[in-house]
Amino acid sequence: MQSTKLYEAAADANQNVFGGKSLEFGGNESDDSFKTVRLRDRLNEADTERRKEEDAAMARERAAEIAREERLAKIAYMENMPDSTPAGTVDEFMFKEGVQDQLDKLDRELVGLIPVKKRVKEIAALLVLDKMRRKLGFETAVPSLHMCFTGAPGTGKTTVAVRMGQILAKMGYSRQGHVVLATRDDLVGQYVGHTAPKTKEMIKKSLGGVLLVDEAYYLFNAANDRDYGQESIEILLNVMENQQDDLVVALAGYKDRMDKFFSYIPGMMSRIGNHIDFPNYSADELVQIAAVMAHDLEYDIDDDAYPIFKDYISRRMELPFFSNARTVRNAMDRARMNSAIRTFERFAIQGENGGLCTVHDLKAIQAADFQILLDDIVNADVDKRIFA
Repeated sequence: MQSTKLYEAAADANQNVFGGKSLEFGGNESDDSFKTVRLRDRLNEADTERRKEEDAAMARERAAEIAREERLAKIAYMENMPDSTPAGTVDEFMFKEGVQDQLDKLDRELVGLIPVKKRVKEIAALLVLDKMRRKLGFETAVPSLHMCFTGAPGTGKTTVAVRMGQILAKMGYSRQGHVVLATRDDLVGQYVGHTAPKTKEMIKKSLGGVLLVDEAYYLFNAANDRDYGQESIEILLNVMENQQDDLVVALAGYKDRMDKFFSYIPGMMSRIGNHIDFPNYSADELVQIAAVMAHDLEYDIDDDAYPIFKDYISRRMELPFFSNARTVRNAMDRARMNSAIRTFERFAIQGENGGLCTVHDLKAIQAADFQILLDDIVNADVDKRIFA
């Protein structure tokens, strides 16, 4: 009895609230009139699709016709253009676009590296002349700007990448010219499905600028076919080919390891048009770098301190883990610390001159400050010299 009441209540709840029967199809699908309606609807749909295809085909033909007209007009313009038509001077473009300013900064920031600077200037010359050609209407194509920097640590690879990014931005070959530094950890995931999002995120950050992949050979593990680095490489190859107008990829690392990496990934080698090798600095160049660093930090190195620093750096070059300009920077940091300790001892502890020190005292790096570094190498145990 109770179940009957529940059924009737459910039936009442499902009644049409409008008081009439629900709208239902009351026709017969086998009826001729119904078939006629269905046929007419299908014909209308087909006719709509046909018109869309015809409109699209007409639009393509019109676009092709406009392109042909523009091409013919350009050919006529180029044929009638006198060879003496002024295109502007190279110097004008170099200074107007700010390229010369970036090259001057590179000269100031990097000591030596003559072959590197020469190669950078050659790339800049190509970009400048390409822009001059575009100004006159010549056919141009964006040159392959992907790069490979090979050399030991501390030879200026990142600095050159930053300057190249600025040059590309000045010449209109990149939107921003910023440099994003990445390593394997930034590109390769640790489990399935993790690598692609990481790589694409770094590419997204780099669009409009330069993606500098340091020690790129670690992306590939020849001993493991299932290494996730291969997926990252495939994504980079695709981007280097299809988005080269909006992204420059620069790979960096030791030359022998990069050569081996390219032997495993020939597609990467073929996409890179600019290979720049960074040689190690000489001892004299490293002394110049120390002088530049001191000047930038507003320190004065005493004249008699330079020979001691050169002796130190010459010995340090023979030890493991030498990193060119980075080692010089570490040595300068230690020399500054030694100078601070010496100055503090004189004026704060001993009370020299009533505790008053001069500007020269605060800026001076003396021979004794470098002698401490040299003594660490000369007197240290053989196993501990690499840390001196």
